[in-house]
Amino acid sequence: MQAEDLFEAAMFGGDTSALDRSDDVLDAVEARLSMARGKVLHVRFLNDREENSREVALFERAAELYRRLEDASGEAHAVFWIGCWHQVVKGEGATGRPYFEQSYALAKSVGDRLTMSYAVRHLGFTDKDAGRLDLARERLAESVALRREIGFRPGEAAGLLALAHLAAETGDRPAALQHLDEAQAVARSCGAKAVSGWVEQARASMRA
Repeated sequence: MQAEDLFEAAMFGGDTSALDRSDDVLDAVEARLSMARGKVLHVRFLNDREENSREVALFERAAELYRRLEDASGEAHAVFWIGCWHQVVKGEGATGRPYFEQSYALAKSVGDRLTMSYAVRHLGFTDKDAGRLDLARERLAESVALRREIGFRPGEAAGLLALAHLAAETGDRPAALQHLDEAQAVARSCGAKAVSGWVEQARASMRA
């Protein structure tokens, strides 16, 4: 492990600069671990709907560490998940919106299209909830386009599903069905079984 090597360089080799370098290495490890733990807690919430405040604390710690490391991509990712906690877990989309905006701007500054796709997707959800349907459609379509560009096929399928839901809510059934067909084709092509299930649920609800 790099941190262990730096410890030995400082302890036995007399390289005191290794101490500062080890701080950065350990901060990066802690940031990644915090993100992983936070996302696991988020999935658990989606499964059992039991809120755990440790989730947002982990994302906030990761954002702090990435900011200290001047890692804009990492910070953008962490900030997105803080917003997601407010929007999805707490049901407070307006509170989450500034985090999504910050995440999008940070990610765009370093060309992180994956994080941009997440941030703009959830900005689309906040616009939909606020009745800004045309803007919501634009943002959701941008998310799909970004995911298509980078080959994030499961995310592309999920994005098409979001467009289908929006089309259905605005009374455009042909567009909704077209988006569902495309979402199902993409999901099957990449083995995204969960997304395929969501598509079938959406299709069944439109038949009802």
